Amino acid sequence: MLVILSPAKKLDFTPAPLPLAPTRPALSRDSAELVQRVKQLKRSDIARLMRLSESLADLTRERFQALGDKASRAAAQPAIRAFRGDTYLGLAADDFTAEDLAFAQDHVRILSGLYGLLRPLDAIEPYRLEMGTRLKTDRGATLYDFWGDKLAAAARKAVAASDGDRTIVNLASNEYFRALPQAALDLPVVTPVFKIRYGDKIKSEGFPAKKARGMMARYIVRQRINETAGLRDFRDGGYRYQSTLSDDSQWIFLRKGD
Repeated sequence: MLVILSPAKKLDFTPAPLPLAPTRPALSRDSAELVQRVKQLKRSDIARLMRLSESLADLTRERFQALGDKASRAAAQPAIRAFRGDTYLGLAADDFTAEDLAFAQDHVRILSGLYGLLRPLDAIEPYRLEMGTRLKTDRGATLYDFWGDKLAAAARKAVAASDGDRTIVNLASNEYFRALPQAALDLPVVTPVFKIRYGDKIKSEGFPAKKARGMMARYIVRQRINETAGLRDFRDGGYRYQSTLSDDSQWIFLRKGD
C-alpha cells in the first residue's frame, strides 16, 4: 500500500535533528534539468507562469538561481519536515520516531513539480514550482508532459517494494494526483474524501479537508496500516467512515460541524 500526498507552498527550512539520515531524491537528474530550464526565466516570466507577485517572483527566481549551490544544499531538509502547509499540520510529523519514519519512507510518497516523487526523508532545497505550471521544456508544454509516465512507474515500483495490498491511497489534490495517470499507474486507487455534516447538509471545506488528509496519513503511519480495509477504522478529528455514501474508489468520512 502506498499513500500519496501533495507538497505544500509553505516551507520551513529550520534545521531540526531527525533519528534517521536524509536520503536523496530518486529523480534528481530530472530535477536538475528543470532547474536549468527555470534558471533561464526572467522575473516577469516567473511571475506570469506561476501567477506570483513581484516580491514572490523575485524570491522564487533567487531560490532557483541558488539551487545546487553550497549554501542551498546546506539548507536542504527532509521533505516531511520542510513542507508545512495544512496537510502537514495534520500529519504532525515532528514527533515521529525512527520506526515511524522508516514506515513512512516505505509507504508514503509526496508529489512535487520539481522533484517528481519524494520519499519523506528525501532532502529538498528551498523552491516553488507547482505541478500545474505550464512550463515549456523539451518534453512538452507542461510539467505533466515533462514527467510523463515516470511518476506512475516510480509509484508502481514503491508499491511492489512495500508490504500490504497493492493499492494507492490518494490523499493528494486533484492538481497533483493528475501527474499519476491511471492508465500508466495500473493499480487500484482509493481516495478518502473528508466532509462535514451541518444538520441535514453535507459540505466539503478546504482547510478541514486538507488537514484531515494529513491526519489520515499520520494514522496510517502510527498504526502501521498496510491494508486499505484498515482505513475504515479512522476516527481522528471526529471523522467516521460512511459506507452508504462511499463506493469502491471514493471513501467518504464525515464529522459533525461545530
